[in-house]
Amino acid sequence: MTTTTALMDEATPNPIDLIESIAAYKEWTFERRGDREMAVEVPGHWCDYGLFFAWSEDLDALHFSCAFDMRAPRGRRGEILELLALLNERLWLGHYALWSETGIPMFRHTVLLSGQELSRTGVEELVDIAVGECERFYPAFQFAIWGGKSAQEAIDAALLETVGEA
Repeated sequence: MTTTTALMDEATPNPIDLIESIAAYKEWTFERRGDREMAVEVPGHWCDYGLFFAWSEDLDALHFSCAFDMRAPRGRRGEILELLALLNERLWLGHYALWSETGIPMFRHTVLLSGQELSRTGVEELVDIAVGECERFYPAFQFAIWGGKSAQEAIDAALLETVGEA
């Protein structure tokens, strides 16, 4: 994704309004769930990612998550939690978590606005980073959940770099 140059950064008191305008412009499927919540579906290489935005006016913060289209079975959740810990060590922004009820892995981040207006560029960069990290480690989750690999084996297999050209 690239910055939407056709849309100018403008002050938006409710960041969900801004996110809705970006989703509509990008032609992403979305559902506005009131003034403070919005779900968006973004296509990726491995799957479609479920984005969720929630704004807390009291905290002046925007919570964001990017969920994978997979579920960790109960029998593999211990290994997946170890995988999350190992992956989180590699991140500069946000963190991975596992939704306890459903076993869905996700990337999460909260932006503390502190009176600052959220910009279009800022939202697009947040989505780019989240989807990029999910794309990067999607194979590791697949190896650990369905391939029966240990957390470290899953990371090693997912990050295997090829040498040369085919």
